[in-house]
Amino acid sequence: MAGISAMIALRIAVALLALFGTAVAQTMMQRFGDGGVPAFYQWTGDLPQPGTLLRNEPLPENLLLPEASRGERILYSSTNGLNDKDPVSVSGALFWPKGDAPAAGWPIVAWAHGTVGTADKCAPSFAGRSDRDIQYLNSWLKAGFAVVATDYQGLGTPGGHPYLAVKPEGYSVLDSVRAVRDRNGLGDRVLLVGQSQGAGAAFATAAVADSYAPDVNLLGTVATGLPYFSKNTLAALAKGSDPDLVTPTLVYTLLILQLAEQTLPGFDPSEYLTERGRQIYDMARTACYGEMANAVTSGQISSRVALAKDPAPVLESLFPILAYPTVRLQKPIFVGTGEADRDVPPTMQGALVKDACAANTQVVWRRYPGLDHSSTVNASLADSLPFARSLLAGQPVTSTC
Repeated sequence: MAGISAMIALRIAVALLALFGTAVAQTMMQRFGDGGVPAFYQWTGDLPQPGTLLRNEPLPENLLLPEASRGERILYSSTNGLNDKDPVSVSGALFWPKGDAPAAGWPIVAWAHGTVGTADKCAPSFAGRSDRDIQYLNSWLKAGFAVVATDYQGLGTPGGHPYLAVKPEGYSVLDSVRAVRDRNGLGDRVLLVGQSQGAGAAFATAAVADSYAPDVNLLGTVATGLPYFSKNTLAALAKGSDPDLVTPTLVYTLLILQLAEQTLPGFDPSEYLTERGRQIYDMARTACYGEMANAVTSGQISSRVALAKDPAPVLESLFPILAYPTVRLQKPIFVGTGEADRDVPPTMQGALVKDACAANTQVVWRRYPGLDHSSTVNASLADSLPFARSLLAGQPVTSTC
């Protein structure tokens, strides 16, 4: 009887351990927004070398860009940019232009998207894209570029999305190109294009390309709403912010606190959040940027209402993973700045242009009076498309430095 009782107790213990382990795993998944996407995004096998296409499938009709002849959802291997060693899987999408491919193959726009949130279900290859981005990417397709669009590390795929961390973004973009460049009709010439978070990702991609992926044939970069984290810009942001202003940009701060929770040992976001701030912060596990922004504005939640104390020390602690490894790019960059941009202040963008010029980067900077963060995207095509065509033709571009 004693032996039977011991066996029963052991089975109960094993069952409880399994149940507890499952609960812990589910808690960890919920913590940074994992789950809520199809099995396509889960890779269970070994991961081959970075930039290998793992699987692909046709995009649903509602996710296909109107100017694309066809589109695919893709899953590929990359490197965890937070530690530079662990293999990860990353998702994205690929779009082909209409018509016949040129002899050299379609040149590739490697698109880096702006802030969508950090939950897996926010990945654009699953959730779709804004009307603004659809219009913008259609313009690049009509101009004769294929478009490969990463979701970034941890968006769609397992693991937290390290929001604004430059190496994870750069590696994700470069490996998306590697994964598709031998596909039907695609060439090897690559233009990096990004907006907002994606502009930073595009700049970061250009900055790490020589060391991480020298085999990728980059022509240059196009960036609108380009963020820049330096010691000077961090100080300016801290001084220039109005704590009583109700603005969706509060969501950026909350997502950066989530990055701190992922990367800074012992960091407790509750130290920086009020009860109302914590409610919006926790939304990031299951909601995307638009829902969080609506909650901020409808609830009249300013940073004074949401934050228990100044998050500036957190930004300073995160500086090593937010800062570009270099501002000296080997290829030209086009920077489009809306002078009414409240999301990424023109002064921040101007500071990057100044520092990049001083480092001998070839910069073409265009400013758009009266245009904000979003409206600058499509308006800038009048200047960025000729810039891209010059690069494709091997023609020099005139720097504004």
